[in-house]
Amino acid sequence: LQKNKFESLPKVSFMTSHMKSLKYLDMSNNLLRHNGAGQQCHWAESLTELDLSSNQLADAVFECLPVNVRKLSLQNNQISSVPSGVAELKSLEELNLASNRLADLPGCSGFPSLQFLSVEMNSILTPSADFFQSCPGVRELQAGHNPFKCSCELQAFIRLERQAGGKLFGWPAAYVCEYPEGLRGTELKDFHLSQLACNTTLLLVTALLLTLVLVAAVAFLCICLDVPWYVRMTWQWTQTKRRARHNPRGDAGSVLQFHAFISYSERDSLWVKNELIPNLEKGEGCVQLCQHERNFIPGKSIVENIINCIEKSYKSIFVLSPNFVQSEWCHYELYFAHHKLFSENSNSLILVLLEPIPPYLIPARYHKLKALMAKRTYLEWPKERSKRALFWANLRAAISVNL
Repeated sequence: LQKNKFESLPKVSFMTSHMKSLKYLDMSNNLLRHNGAGQQCHWAESLTELDLSSNQLADAVFECLPVNVRKLSLQNNQISSVPSGVAELKSLEELNLASNRLADLPGCSGFPSLQFLSVEMNSILTPSADFFQSCPGVRELQAGHNPFKCSCELQAFIRLERQAGGKLFGWPAAYVCEYPEGLRGTELKDFHLSQLACNTTLLLVTALLLTLVLVAAVAFLCICLDVPWYVRMTWQWTQTKRRARHNPRGDAGSVLQFHAFISYSERDSLWVKNELIPNLEKGEGCVQLCQHERNFIPGKSIVENIINCIEKSYKSIFVLSPNFVQSEWCHYELYFAHHKLFSENSNSLILVLLEPIPPYLIPARYHKLKALMAKRTYLEWPKERSKRALFWANLRAAISVNL
């Protein structure tokens, strides 16, 4: 009775109820509908094969089917799901649901004898991976030509093909990724994601471990290398440079005014005032030294004064001793002078070792000082008076320049 204008599925069922020998009925390409609404269906008990394809049937059709049907075709209708617990078709062996609106594979709770199922050309993005567990009697599943979304959820369905042993009809050509855009056209057999990407627990544990490692590394840098101190000093340097750019044109902040800036601990000030300054500023050569006590400008911050004095000086002389490494301000001066050394690619540092410094006395933050003492030649203050003339001659030679 295909290609007619039948509209009511319950009426068709009543027409067959007295046909005692009817086994096969083809009602395809009609206008059949069934909205449920309490309408009863009475099919011929002998009917075993029914074709209802290409009609206007929805989910309610499963309330109006012959109880003894073995082969059922509902292809090309408007079915979006198979309601569980509605249909009890114990004899059904073949079910064709191709070209409908299914979003997932149907379960087999109402079809215990099902052996063949077709759900091709539906709207299935990620089919359920436990299909063959819920439908152990199914020998063949046609699920190709669906808009598969290649994601972690699909990985389990892909493993299904290996476990099912050829039960997926049309594999692999008919099973192709539709989403996401970058994977469109990729066959499901070629789609792989790492276990880390799909296992949320493993991903969280890995992220947590990496975070802990990162926190431990940052803590190590902060404790052993005093990173916050260097960040703070770099910020001070940047702020001072920014203010210097806005200085009046008459400010000679960047012009060399001194031969050398002296950095020393207050505990070594007697040596600086009684030995270093008199021997360099007096006599031949007339060296001009920048000393914080007489050349720092009142009103400016100490850090800003340090930076300005270092920039106005051709060289920076560091008087090294155990007292030096215990002075916070000496460390500031060393940091900014070292910064200038690399920013200008100059040879502006002169190290004078007043007293030997045991390595264990040098704090971790003075790793630059350790590196400088290891790589650069430094002048050592001689205890013997006979050698001091050579010391002063070498120091004068190191800072001699025509300002």
